[in-house]
Amino acid sequence: HFVESGGGLVQPGGSLRLSCATSLNGFSIYDMGWFRQAPGKQRELVAGINMNRKPNYVDFVKGRFTISRDNAKRMIYLQMNGLTVEDTAVYYCNRLISEKGGFPWGQGTQVTVSW
Repeated sequence: HFVESGGGLVQPGGSLRLSCATSLNGFSIYDMGWFRQAPGKQRELVAGINMNRKPNYVDFVKGRFTISRDNAKRMIYLQMNGLTVEDTAVYYCNRLISEKGGFPWGQGTQVTVSW
């Protein structure tokens, strides 16, 4: 259902823009989210966006990350600024249901923040 892209290696303080292409027929009415999973840790929610494009962010990304969506293209995006080494993780998108993913996960995209 999901194909994530845009990850890579970036230095602390840098920026990346992640993209997620979906094949969900009901995409325009779904709440969608970006999640991440760091090595040895559980997958966690990073940001969500509802059908009216209202965003919500977890505290540790507020002011740094921006989630957006394009319903016509069935895409969601995550603009990440001010990256820190703690942001290193595989990032995934999914339909957001009760702060968890509602469909099988895609491959994700690796974000590595390092000198």
